[in-house]
Amino acid sequence: MRVLLDEGVPDIIQRRLKTIAIATVQELGWRSISNGDLLDLMTGRFDVLITTDKNIPLQQNLATRNLSAIIIPSNRIRILIPLLPQIESAINRINAGETIEISLK
Repeated sequence: MRVLLDEGVPDIIQRRLKTIAIATVQELGWRSISNGDLLDLMTGRFDVLITTDKNIPLQQNLATRNLSAIIIPSNRIRILIPLLPQIESAINRINAGETIEISLK
């Protein structure tokens, strides 16, 4: 599974989940690219986008691009660290075209 962290998503996910191939928008020089263009760039290179943007599945057709999205509730590191097991689980079970939203519990 190849994962891309959207702009604004902390790289703590990449640093802590080392067994998963994760890149960041910043590393690729894809900052400030619109959602549709970003998904087009991802097609064939990545499988999953991790984002805080809850509108992605409403505004973009992920299935036609064979992509998935995991929506996280915050970009604050102190909130994300306890959610890392849920994020990792979501990455491992998500299917193409699917969206999984991680919630605070």
